[in-house]
Amino acid sequence: MNRKFVASAAAMIVMAWCLSLIGYGPLLGGDYATMPGLRPPAGTQTFIGWLILAQTLFGIAFAWVYLQGKEDKPWLAQGVRFGVAIAFLTVIPIYLIYHLVKPVPLPLAVSQLAFDTLRILLMGIVVAWINREGKQQ
Repeated sequence: MNRKFVASAAAMIVMAWCLSLIGYGPLLGGDYATMPGLRPPAGTQTFIGWLILAQTLFGIAFAWVYLQGKEDKPWLAQGVRFGVAIAFLTVIPIYLIYHLVKPVPLPLAVSQLAFDTLRILLMGIVVAWINREGKQQ
């Protein structure tokens, strides 16, 4: 574990957490409020530890996978490519499946898919920027 990995993982954890709070709070919170069967925001406080764990694991894994495949090529293109790959691997299938097997209305699934794809693309660009200088040490 080197400094680049630690910096990358820390940045990805913070980004995953902050962007999720923005997306699932102010941006999509109203849509969630109309869905029956979801926990009210106050009811989720008892599960905050699991959310922190999930975002931490995602941030660490995101940075680790990026560093495993990092090439000596332009960083921005690598970050976008990585973000697209992760979105196709995680975000897009997950929200399509949610729409099919849970009572998630299609407009909400599309909003979730669009927001999370953008979130993952931004994270890909940032992790590539952090690791942009030369070969990994």
